[in-house]
Amino acid sequence: MNAGKSTVLLQSAYNYQERGMAVLLFCPVIDDRYGTGKISSRIGITADAIAFDEQLNFFEYVQAEKIKNPKLACILIDEAQFLTKSQVKAVSYIVDKLNLPVLAFGIRSDFQGEPFEGSLALLVLADNLVELKTICFCGKKAIMNARMDSQGHFVKEGSQLCIGDNSVYTSMCRKHFFEI
Repeated sequence: MNAGKSTVLLQSAYNYQERGMAVLLFCPVIDDRYGTGKISSRIGITADAIAFDEQLNFFEYVQAEKIKNPKLACILIDEAQFLTKSQVKAVSYIVDKLNLPVLAFGIRSDFQGEPFEGSLALLVLADNLVELKTICFCGKKAIMNARMDSQGHFVKEGSQLCIGDNSVYTSMCRKHFFEI
């Protein structure tokens, strides 16, 4: 959380488009904070995206789009932790069989310190991992995401899927996360 993942994704898309190349942007249908099919960064830049759910076959979709648009040069996925394991495999087939780079942005773990299915699969299958860093309130590197209720109290139980922003989640270092 708060490391600038969506900002980097949107900047990457812009860089490709500026050079006359086409991109496909994806975001999960469950993240409708800014409208379904919208990627938005905290600094105010947005873009339309294809909203995916667990049923979308990324390989088939991208393969069909590549036939329609030979200028397709890159696939970008926001909130990649919401991918299923089979979707991560399909995304790896896009890289291996369609020779298209896929940039997937997401977080590793949930508010209980448990991995998301998509994140775990990406950690195993990704060719390259780049960590975008943010900081805890103490100034140390934050690697955990703590969830708060509407009164600002930290919670340790509940559904793994809860879309929210700074009013729901805060980034913390491991030490402070385990102290709450």
